[in-house]
Amino acid sequence: MKSLKRSLAAVEWLLVLPAVLFMAALFLREVQPLAQTGRLVEWFSHHLVLGLYVCLIAMPLAALVGGCAIVERTWRADPEFRRAALETFATLRAHAESLLVAGATLVAGGILVIVALHLVTE
Repeated sequence: MKSLKRSLAAVEWLLVLPAVLFMAALFLREVQPLAQTGRLVEWFSHHLVLGLYVCLIAMPLAALVGGCAIVERTWRADPEFRRAALETFATLRAHAESLLVAGATLVAGGILVIVALHLVTE
């Protein structure tokens, strides 16, 4: 059963990989315009059916539906998974304030990196 879940996880990542590459190319095209990432964005825009409908909608949707089905099946069949998930939620709830501070800190760092990269490229 573990090898089946490992295989399904790999398939899930392969299904979302084109969309992740496209989103990264969009970001990099704005941050570093000389990085040739515009070619990937142009390819997606010129191949509407394959680029938009298949790679950016159908494949991530299949990963979402398949992933929800796998998590739901695991939730029903594995009491250890349920226990671990409930413990994780309880821990997150107990430390919500610290996690919010850590999240805001990460977001602030990310914003500063984006602004610095924008200033360097200007």
